[in-house]
Amino acid sequence: MLLIAVQNYRNLLVWRKAHHLALCVRQVTDSVHRDNSGVITQARRAAISIASNIAEGCTRGSDRDFAKFVQVAIASATELEYQLEYARDAGIIKRYVVQALLDQVVEVRRMLYGLLKRLR
Repeated sequence: MLLIAVQNYRNLLVWRKAHHLALCVRQVTDSVHRDNSGVITQARRAAISIASNIAEGCTRGSDRDFAKFVQVAIASATELEYQLEYARDAGIIKRYVVQALLDQVVEVRRMLYGLLKRLR
């Protein structure tokens, strides 16, 4: 058992990158027109969910429990990826802005898969 779950989440590079991603999503979406608030709200929630699940998982007593939260974080990253693609394709957010966010999402998700592998 690795007992990664009992450490401070702020020490995890994947959490720091997920937190940064959530802040970037917030900043980018601050100027989006209110007509598109549904997809923007969902994207913000998904972005926050990634870092939140990492943090909550760290408080669990076992690596197995932590792994469940990492899986939810991976699912939230995939949800965010689609919402950003939708925002790009619907013309809500500029392509180059979305691409920069998508690059971050992919990096965070890869790191989460690595963490999940270590936890199992």
